[in-house]
Amino acid sequence: MNSEEPLARSAKPERCIPPQTYAKHISGVIERATKNVGAMMRYYSGNTRGLKEAVKRAALLHDLGKLDKANQAVLKKRGKKHLPLNHVDAGTTYLSRGKEYEAAFFVYGHHIGLCSVPKEAGRGTLFLRDERIYNEVDQKIENYIADHEVWYGKLDKQFNEAVKSEWTGLTRRLAFSCLVDGDYGDSAVHSGGETEKQAVRHRWKERLEKLNKYVQDLQKKPDVSETRKAQRQKTFKTCRDADTQPALYACDSPVGTGKTTAVMAHLLRTAIDKKLRHIFVVLPYTNIIKQSVDVYRKALILPGENPEEVVAEHHHQADFSSYDLRQHASLWTAPIIVTTAVQFFETLGANHPAQLRKLHELPGSAIFLDEAHAAIPTWLWPQAWRWLKNLSDSWRCYFVLASGSLPQFWQNEKITSPTEDVPNLLGIKQRTQVNKQEKERVTYSSKEEEFDINGLLEFIESKNGPRLVVLNTVQSAAVLAWKMRKTGKQVMHLSTALTPNDRDALVEDIKLRLQKKDDTDWTLVATSCVEAGMDFSFATAFRESCGAASLIQIGGRVNRHGNSAQTEVFDFRVNDPLMKNNPQLRTSRNVLKILFEEKYFETKDPTEIVTEAMRRELMSDFGDFEQMSLEIIKHERTNDYPEVAKLCKVIDANTRLVVISPEIAEALRCYEKVDPVQLIRNSVQIRFFKINTNQFSSFCIPVNDHQEMYTWLGKYDGRFLGYMEAIIPLLEMEADGFAMV
Repeated sequence: MNSEEPLARSAKPERCIPPQTYAKHISGVIERATKNVGAMMRYYSGNTRGLKEAVKRAALLHDLGKLDKANQAVLKKRGKKHLPLNHVDAGTTYLSRGKEYEAAFFVYGHHIGLCSVPKEAGRGTLFLRDERIYNEVDQKIENYIADHEVWYGKLDKQFNEAVKSEWTGLTRRLAFSCLVDGDYGDSAVHSGGETEKQAVRHRWKERLEKLNKYVQDLQKKPDVSETRKAQRQKTFKTCRDADTQPALYACDSPVGTGKTTAVMAHLLRTAIDKKLRHIFVVLPYTNIIKQSVDVYRKALILPGENPEEVVAEHHHQADFSSYDLRQHASLWTAPIIVTTAVQFFETLGANHPAQLRKLHELPGSAIFLDEAHAAIPTWLWPQAWRWLKNLSDSWRCYFVLASGSLPQFWQNEKITSPTEDVPNLLGIKQRTQVNKQEKERVTYSSKEEEFDINGLLEFIESKNGPRLVVLNTVQSAAVLAWKMRKTGKQVMHLSTALTPNDRDALVEDIKLRLQKKDDTDWTLVATSCVEAGMDFSFATAFRESCGAASLIQIGGRVNRHGNSAQTEVFDFRVNDPLMKNNPQLRTSRNVLKILFEEKYFETKDPTEIVTEAMRRELMSDFGDFEQMSLEIIKHERTNDYPEVAKLCKVIDANTRLVVISPEIAEALRCYEKVDPVQLIRNSVQIRFFKINTNQFSSFCIPVNDHQEMYTWLGKYDGRFLGYMEAIIPLLEMEADGFAMV
């Protein structure tokens, strides 16, 4: 390398990373970004030229400001100093002069994220931070261009943006994703944190044949009633053979009727017919991802394939902005991606490059929103529905919204206006039949009195086991499980206080224990992480009052295979100083109470119950709901991307990844490469405000001073309470009048 050749990246000798030249980086980013946009545009129904050119021009000039002599001096000294002149402003200035505003917008945001257009317009100097930068860049811009042409090549003439593309908020995010993946990806490959990934063949027809065989074999299982087998077989065939033309389907098949495989069969047929490139399975809870992934890998992996490359599991978000942490990002590149609703919907509304990096993979995909009733808060659906419609109308995406308790929110004018008709994968006759069988399988009742922890224990123990108890918070579940074990009861515990690896091991233990017909006097205490998707079948279930959809979902964890007489699910309330309430559930709890009083659970089917519950919840919270929904829609329409990202948090909690595994924590401290899946599977998510409390602060230490990732130093019991093993003694002390100092 010529010593005078300009750099894009400094060397990092302590990590054996060589410098990267400006020309090599620009070439790599252009290659990757144009490949991304080309693959995405095959599915676009609008004008493709404007989008392609905007991405290409942004990739070409995104690092133009690094050619500044002061910036080069810092880059060549291999130090850790910040560049003296913000390097995004040169490319932004050049493109803005040529009225290439979309490309300028992407260059301006490729580190800080998509900006607020209203705020930028109000400052007078669009895309530039202050007068000093404006004047300095203005004076030097021709020098930067001359150096660029010397070291990289002559600039093509500016693109005429008079050829307009249909720039919606979602379209900008998709195009921006192509650029930032090019930038992040090229940097990560250069530093050795990523390798160039080879595309895995879709082989949709072969996977559908394998799935058909897998489902046939399931019919031979002896522990499922013949009625249930017939019901599941009919559901599978109906879904598989349904018309693939509609871009949106509903599927309100009750829990336990095999929709996991039935909907997948339909989406495989859709992928074959429409030549799609990905199938997404979007789930509400991290803990059910592994179970679904296991099913899909058994049912869809072909001989000689690497299961992890075909069916990718993405737990909670791992979208790191720090350069050192980018190698740990999870990308949507596999044929089949199983991810969380948090990751999916927050990515649609994101503005930050780290989150948006993977979004360009979404066009041309079939998306299964499983347990859609629990995917996002109701007030997010008006804007989310607009995004789904945009994806289906313009980007050839296909959706199935499924749940055993699916509210028909598209029929509610507070959410979609005008209301819409969404066809159902199942026929009316079949849905009527399965709902009748549901009433014969399980019954729901509500306890009016509030329990303290001792009263709750007594009530639970009075019912047949094995028993399932679901609480509304991690703290409440851990405290109840701890109290039960302390009083000599047989108890297991499952919550997000445990890492995905430990939860998966416990799930397998629970399944094995449920198979032992003579082992009945025990209880599983859990959070809502067991509410959906878990293949559990308990004798009795208890659900801390939450909402109608949650209660019905718990009904799917009792008498699941229809082998017993009608079983019971109890709605209850608890009031105890050691057990934490969730105030956000006040409205849904009150609506559920009224539905019990009006005999809805005795006279209506699950779809009718949850649709009515949603309607009443919206009416109760209409003022707040309408205001929040309208705010999101307004900011999306005016291109205020940071505000949309802030308002579109699926979980209103600022969480951090906390690494439990000492080995992985040590590897991270030494800047060693860690597999992203293993990182996630050996970590937990803890709210940031908790990390700074007296209870947690001494146990959570930042990794290499990064405020995005922490290591856990407290006690941790992977077989029972997880990180709550360290916290419960502190809760006891506080309840007894002591405090940590």
